[in-house]
Amino acid sequence: MTRTIALAHDLDYSGLHAAAPASPTAPAPLADTGRYDHPLFQRSEQGRYGVVTYYFAAFTGSEPEPQTPPAAYKALGRDQIFELGRQYEAARILWSKARLRRQAAPVLAKAAPVWEAWTAAKADLEGVYNAFWETGDGRWRAQLLCLTDAENAAEAAAGAWEEIGQQLAQLADDQVAVAGYDDELLLTTVATELGLDASDWHIDHIDAYTDRSWGRPTPLLERLAAQINTQRERLIEVARLAGDREVA
Repeated sequence: MTRTIALAHDLDYSGLHAAAPASPTAPAPLADTGRYDHPLFQRSEQGRYGVVTYYFAAFTGSEPEPQTPPAAYKALGRDQIFELGRQYEAARILWSKARLRRQAAPVLAKAAPVWEAWTAAKADLEGVYNAFWETGDGRWRAQLLCLTDAENAAEAAAGAWEEIGQQLAQLADDQVAVAGYDDELLLTTVATELGLDASDWHIDHIDAYTDRSWGRPTPLLERLAAQINTQRERLIEVARLAGDREVA
C-alpha cells in the first residue's frame, strides 16, 4: 500500500535557499537525482501553497532510518540537495510511524492485562479502606492487616505497570525524536488499531521515568504513595479521636 506525506516547507537547517550563481555561459545540465531517491520512493506531486506530497511504498519499520546518501552531497547542486532532503524527511516520518507500530504492538498486547491487574488492585485497596466505615471496634486491627496486604498488592501491581509504561514511553519518545511533535503517532492510536482501548492507561513522558531526583518513585507509584499516606493519616486521626493510646 502506498504511503504519503505532505511537506509545506523546506527542511534544511538554515531555511534559506542560496541564489543560483550567475553564469556567462549556458548552465551545465543538472545531475540526475533519481539514483539517490529512497528505495521506497515512488513519486512526488506539487500542490497548492507550495505543499509537496511524497508517495512511498509501505514501510515496515525494520528498514534502516532514511538518510540522504552521502554521495548525493558531492554529485548534486544545493537546490537538488534541498529537494532530496525533503524527500528523505518525509520518508523518515513514515518510517518512524511504521517502526513504532512494529515495536509497540507486542508491548501493548502485554500491557493490557498488566493494566487490568493494576486497576483491580487499586479498586481492592479502596474497597478495603472504605470498609473501615462499616467495621466494628473489635475488628479494626484485623481490617488494618487487610489494608496493609491491599497496599502491598497495589504497590506490586503499580510497579509492574511502570515497567511497561516506561517501555512504551521510550518507544513514543523515539518516534517523536525522528518525526517531531507535528507528526507524532499517539500510542492510543496504535492501540486502537490493535483493538485495544488504552485511553485510560497512565503513560508519562519518558523523562518522568528516567529523571527521578532524590530517589523519587516513578509517577504512578508516587501517586499511589500519596493515596496510601492520605488514607493512613485519616485512620490515625480517627483512632486518636477514639482515644486509642497505642496510635503513634
